[in-house]
Amino acid sequence: MPHVPTDEVVEERPTISPVHSGIAQKIWDSCLDILKDKISSQAFKTWFTPIRPIHFSDSELTIEVPSQFFYEWIEENYSKHLKQALKDILGVEGKLRYSVVMDKSHAHPVTIELPHQNIAKTESRDEENGCDAGRSAGEREYLERNRAKFESHLNPKYTFESLIRGDCNSLAFAAAKSVAQNPGQNAFNPLVIYGGVGLGKTHMIQAIGNQVREQMTSDNVLYVSSEKFAIDFVNAIQNGSIQDFSAFYRQVDVLMIDDIQFFAGKEKTQEEIFHIFNALHQSNKQIILSSDRPIKEIRGIEDRLISRFNWGLSADIQPPDYETRKAIIQSKLEQNGVTLDENVTEFIATNVTHNVRELEGCIVKLLAAHSLFNQDIDLAFTKSTLKDIIRVESKKLTLETIEKAVCSYFSITPNDLKGKSKKKEIASGRQIAMYLGKELTNSSLKTIGLHFGGRDHSTVIHGYNTIQKKIDRSNEVRTQIEELKKRIEIMSI
Repeated sequence: MPHVPTDEVVEERPTISPVHSGIAQKIWDSCLDILKDKISSQAFKTWFTPIRPIHFSDSELTIEVPSQFFYEWIEENYSKHLKQALKDILGVEGKLRYSVVMDKSHAHPVTIELPHQNIAKTESRDEENGCDAGRSAGEREYLERNRAKFESHLNPKYTFESLIRGDCNSLAFAAAKSVAQNPGQNAFNPLVIYGGVGLGKTHMIQAIGNQVREQMTSDNVLYVSSEKFAIDFVNAIQNGSIQDFSAFYRQVDVLMIDDIQFFAGKEKTQEEIFHIFNALHQSNKQIILSSDRPIKEIRGIEDRLISRFNWGLSADIQPPDYETRKAIIQSKLEQNGVTLDENVTEFIATNVTHNVRELEGCIVKLLAAHSLFNQDIDLAFTKSTLKDIIRVESKKLTLETIEKAVCSYFSITPNDLKGKSKKKEIASGRQIAMYLGKELTNSSLKTIGLHFGGRDHSTVIHGYNTIQKKIDRSNEVRTQIEELKKRIEIMSI
């Protein structure tokens, strides 16, 4: 990619002779007449209308462009057409010089003139190297030639339908859906998804690509890891194919780059990313990035890249809450046509709290063990199978644990449980708590009575006997007791 030499002298725009500028305008108008037939009207309006011819002398035309990026884009995309037009008008001895405006804030913009290019020589050099400086057709040819090699690399399983939405990822999910529905034509460009390891960043950004392809918004959708991008870039430098590398990425309509923190410290790679980013963003192509931390916290990334990455929206993904973890487990089970007891689901959701990938790994291992050993997936089997993943220490079952479980189950408070209320649901909950205290702990009747409101041992015995009779007669009460025992067992792990 062309660059402004760092040792060039920057100076105020020189005074231009009206005669020379008038000739320059006529030559440039002739060039524009030729270019109109070579490129699209939109490209012509965007890239050539802002150019101003400022000088012509000794077969050399000087044109002023608004910025360094503007100059680089024209050189990389329309150079062949421009040089051919000048050759038709000025002949093979014609020369072209760019004057690049470096600071528009001045009343008289500071400019820097690039060394002139001899049209015949540069055209000859392009032919020797076998590359098309304009490359509008060449880019398309390269894209088709490498479509298999650079296929989208999307995992078809990563869809929005298989992605569980919760409070932990609601903003990122909504933004991702919006981008997928209207890539490149929204305020979220680039879209940056960040969060810790295993929280679903890759799933989310690939879901965007899969939906774009499904909607047939574009076929030129590419997912690439930052590591692969960097390796391919180094190989392109070594093989002398950097032009083809750049051309390919500039043809992508939706570009997803995963784990951009990997670019930290890689100066040349960052420079290439910078120019690709500018080219795609300028063309309203969608850019989607992921990172393991907020962009501003990535050390070793150039400020100009940080600035561009912050142009759109950054949305974080947090570790899933309990309800989301249960939903993820249930979704994974449904995909495999398996149903688990609620206590097994609660055990996994309670003990795997920070990593969605590990959560899904537990289900995969559990289903694999079930298939190999042909055993029912109960709580004991689950604990045994996942002991290497879920490392928990057994806690001594206490009356406090029973109290929490009963209060949660009946939606009452500890004060209700220990008070004197005779309301049916409270009195029943109190008797069940005392029953479970006697059944599940080594606490004495006196201790149980004292814990649940300072009652004596006879009250505990009465409560115990009452619940035991109800269990014998009522399926509803029996089910309540079994459910509470499962909850207490999980809470006491």
